[in-house]
Formats: sequence, structure tokens, C-alpha cells
Amino acid sequence: MTLTEILSNEELRQHEFPVAKNKIFLAHAGVCPLPRRVAQAMNDCANEATLGDQEEFVLHRLDDARKAGAKLLNCLPDEVSLVGPTSLGLSMVAAGLHFRKGDSILIYHDDYPSNVYPWMALAAKGVQVRLINTRGLGIIRAVDVMGQVDESTKLVALASNHFISGFRLEHEAIGQFLRERNVLFCLDGIQTLGAFPTHVDHVDFLAADAHKWLLGPCGAGVLYVKADLQEKLNPPIYGWHNVRNPNFVAQESIEFRKGAVKFEAGTHGLVGVIGLLAAMEFALEIGVEEIARELLRKRSWLVNALREKKYAVLNAEPKIENASGITTFFQPGHDLTALHQKLTAANVVTSLRTDRKGQKYIRLSPHFYNTDAELQCVLELL
Repeated sequence: MTLTEILSNEELRQHEFPVAKNKIFLAHAGVCPLPRRVAQAMNDCANEATLGDQEEFVLHRLDDARKAGAKLLNCLPDEVSLVGPTSLGLSMVAAGLHFRKGDSILIYHDDYPSNVYPWMALAAKGVQVRLINTRGLGIIRAVDVMGQVDESTKLVALASNHFISGFRLEHEAIGQFLRERNVLFCLDGIQTLGAFPTHVDHVDFLAADAHKWLLGPCGAGVLYVKADLQEKLNPPIYGWHNVRNPNFVAQESIEFRKGAVKFEAGTHGLVGVIGLLAAMEFALEIGVEEIARELLRKRSWLVNALREKKYAVLNAEPKIENASGITTFFQPGHDLTALHQKLTAANVVTSLRTDRKGQKYIRLSPHFYNTDAELQCVLELL
């Protein structure tokens, strides 16, 4: 199936994306609706599980999920752990690394909280948690990072795409700069995985749940740990799956298993993993490059149309490398809650977000299957 086929055949589009029958869903940067094939894969898994041992029907698909994740991330399958929420993956990295008192890390305070709190917690261990300075909400340029790294910096933790501004990080350039200086780089990839190429050639750690642009279920995701760092990252969770126990007999000492399973302590959420696999296979089938081009086309049209209606748009004129599928608009000093409610009442699903100063924004995050007619309808409502 191709993107063109979906957009040119309304019956096919509504079959693959049932939400399109009754709603204009423009909130994929939040929690997505499931495509039919993803929901069906999960339903089939649940039905099979009624016939016997749940793992019997799914266990062999775990390797398939690692391979699909590796294709999306451009890494090795044994560098992909099937760890659920992004918050859990990032917390495992933060808690599993060894830092010395006086070491510093660099984070962005106005990132999504999942990529802030795990790092802030390290201050209790004597780590200096430094906050990156930016020119605007979510506008993190490569030069900003490069100018704030010093000899004490041991790790930089950022998001691949800011969840409000839609500013997409030049993570490859930043990662290459950090690697040359032996500074670790951890990426919250949830706002680009499935929407834009999110390769980890110059990234050390990445966590991403499936429930946004990847069009998968909540609580199922991937954790990437670079192969040569897996020995240095010791997860703060222990279980039968990630610690050696021949014949399920606990040993006298703790010895982690090798590879990606080191970070998977216990039994997998099997139905969720199957949904994750189906979602990744769908993204690979459509083609992430194709998806990215379509999202950028939609954003360009939306930005121009919103500005014509005198709305202010965050990150309105970015370099192509910094544009994403998120278009966020506002009116300075105005509360857009009523407008958001109006859209909701018209079966248009958007996101209402607020910054640290209390300014409210409406965030539009259409996906590849949303049509130009749907976007035009939203603009007419505005």
C-alpha cells in the first residue's frame, strides 16, 4: 500500500483509518487512534492467546519487532530493546549510568517532563544538571548545544522534536559533535519516530513509545542502546528475563544477559508488542521518507493559511531540517480554550497546550492520511 493510494481512495482511507469516518483527527503528537491493521493484529494476538500459553503464539515475533525497530533506527537488532513507555526507557538510562560528583549533564527544562525529571533526579547524586539556553520555546539549534558543552559535560539529553514548537532537532549534527568530544547523547525520539527519519548513527541512547506518530498502542516502545555502551549501562530493574537464571534457578550473583534483553527485566506486554510490530511494519511499508515529505507539505500549507488569518505560528519559518509535522498557533495574550472547545464540538481533534508563562496554544499534528479537504475544513472553522 502506498501513500498515494490512501489519499486518492476515500473508501480505502476510511477502512485503514476508521477514525476518519467521523472525526478529523489532528492530534498525532498526543495519543493517536489505531489504524485498523494495528488493532486487528492486537485482536488476533489476544484471540490466539485464549487457546493456550500466551507466549507460545507471540514469542517468535519479538525478534521481528527488534528487526523492524532496527530498520527504522538504522541500527542492529540487538541494540533494540522492547521497553514500553518513553519515560521508562529514559529513566533506565539516567539511573543506569555511572556519574561522578561534579559531572554535569545538559538538558532542556521546557522539554516534555518525561525527558526532564529523570535527569533532574541525578542532582541528588551530586550531578550538576545544567539547563540549555535557547532563543525561543523549543528552538534548540546545534550551535546552542555546542556553545554550552564544556569539559565537565558527560551527557546531553534532548528531544528529537519539541512537543509544542514543532522545532525538529538537528540530532545528527549535534550527535557527531558530542561523539568527537566523548560526550554521551540521549534522545527522546517519540515525536519523530514514524514521521521523520530518526537514525541513531551518532546517538548513544534513544527511547520512544509507539502511541504518537508511529500509530501504535500506548505503553509499547523501543529503547536503543549503542552496542559498545551496553556493558556500561546497568538497568535499575532486575528480573527473570534480563538476569541469568539457568532453568529458572536464581544464582548466587547477579549477571545480566547480553544484548538488548539486558534491559527487559520480565515478561513482555505481548499484545502491545504485536501492535508495535504492526505499526512499525506499516510505517516501513508506506516509507518514512514519503511520510516526512507529506507532513512537511501539509505544514507549509497550514502555516501560510493560519498567518493569513492573523494567527501567530511557532517556528513559522524554519530551515527544512527544523520543520516537523507539528503546527502550533496562538494569539498573544489570548486564551484559546473556547476555540479548542469549538473545534472539539465539530469533531476536530486538536491539542491545547500551555507554556511556562501560561500562554495557551492550539497544536495541529496531522498525519500522512489526513486529506487537504480535512485541513481546509478546519481552517474554515477557524
